Amino acid sequence: MSAAASGTSKAAHGDVAAKRKKGPGALATAYLVIYNVVMTAGWLVIAVGLVRAYLARGSYHGLYYSIEKPLKFFQTGAVLEILHCAVGIVPSSVVLTGFQVMSRVFLTWAVTHSVREVQSEDSVLLFVTAWTVTEIIRYSFYTFSLLNHLPYLIKWARYTFFIVLYPMGVTGELLTIYAALPYVQKTGLYSVTLPNKYNFSFDYYTFLILIMISYIPLFPQLYFHMIRQRKKVLGHIEDYGKVE
Repeated sequence: MSAAASGTSKAAHGDVAAKRKKGPGALATAYLVIYNVVMTAGWLVIAVGLVRAYLARGSYHGLYYSIEKPLKFFQTGAVLEILHCAVGIVPSSVVLTGFQVMSRVFLTWAVTHSVREVQSEDSVLLFVTAWTVTEIIRYSFYTFSLLNHLPYLIKWARYTFFIVLYPMGVTGELLTIYAALPYVQKTGLYSVTLPNKYNFSFDYYTFLILIMISYIPLFPQLYFHMIRQRKKVLGHIEDYGKVE
């Protein structure tokens, strides 16, 4: 679904270090380290591209075009995370991870790419910025966890920045889908009307509205799950600091 969805069950992905003895072998661990390093670097490229484009233009309008290709490439590259779960080298739910990854891929390709009129919307920059910061932190977290050398700063960022980034990302995603609705309705994009030889109809406009409605029950669950995870992971450390 969203920036909100991206970090939730994938928190289990970050628990690899705690389960290394039962988790992937040396070869799989080496592969996961390389994968996460590449993904971290990729999202850093996107971040640098955004900053350079902003400095060159002096405006944040239309910055999407400066990072369109790497965004599509590295966001689509997250599909491999589903495979990692399926083959058992990452201890996460295949179904939940698949839902989270594909929801982002859907927004990247089926909305932002397909409805070009929304690409200049400020809402796109909103979710792209939230995704970029989130993914740099998340993949760095996984990398250092796999190496069994996780700096506290990265752990703290992993379980703190989402407090702002998740709502920011969800807002950008919803506004982008909403902005796409008039164009989808006007053009009939991806819709199938009757009659046809398959006797099947599909209204993409209605489908997008249902997607937006699904955020209402899903986002609070995912968000407060991460709040609980934060208390679980960081709570005892913060309590100890207060005692000191």
